[in-house]
Amino acid sequence: MAKLNTVRVLLSIAANLNWSLQQLDVKNVFLNGNLEEEVYMNLPPRFDEHFGSKVCKLKKSLYGLKQSPRAWFERFIQSIKRQGYVQAQSDHTMFIKHSDDGKIAILIVYVDDIILTEDNVTEMDQLKKSLALEFEIKDLGSLRYFLGMEVARSKRGIVVS
Repeated sequence: MAKLNTVRVLLSIAANLNWSLQQLDVKNVFLNGNLEEEVYMNLPPRFDEHFGSKVCKLKKSLYGLKQSPRAWFERFIQSIKRQGYVQAQSDHTMFIKHSDDGKIAILIVYVDDIILTEDNVTEMDQLKKSLALEFEIKDLGSLRYFLGMEVARSKRGIVVS
């Protein structure tokens, strides 16, 4: 879970450096995880009429499985690290990328919501495209709501309520 203080610091950085704040939503997030353990489930009701008392071996995570959040996050970590991002030590939901030209990109993920901020528009577009290739992503544009907070931006800064 993203730490609220980390989110506040990220908002402060974006406000002070006049960086844009973008938000992405990952659709069906828990269906994106790959299970490492062997997990079996009973067939849904009325399937036993056709298949008997067999069970299903799951290869992908499902909503309701205890393993699903971890499986999704592990897959996300692998994807984001392939793109050159490094996981922060202080908050494992924050990822940072330093480019060769001195630009910085930062993202925070909370279950299926992602906040991006950076001083490199090209990197932001590239990240959105890369994530969209691996996951079903909805680009929500400028950050408006995150973790129950409404975020409004003006010339004077960012207001959170």
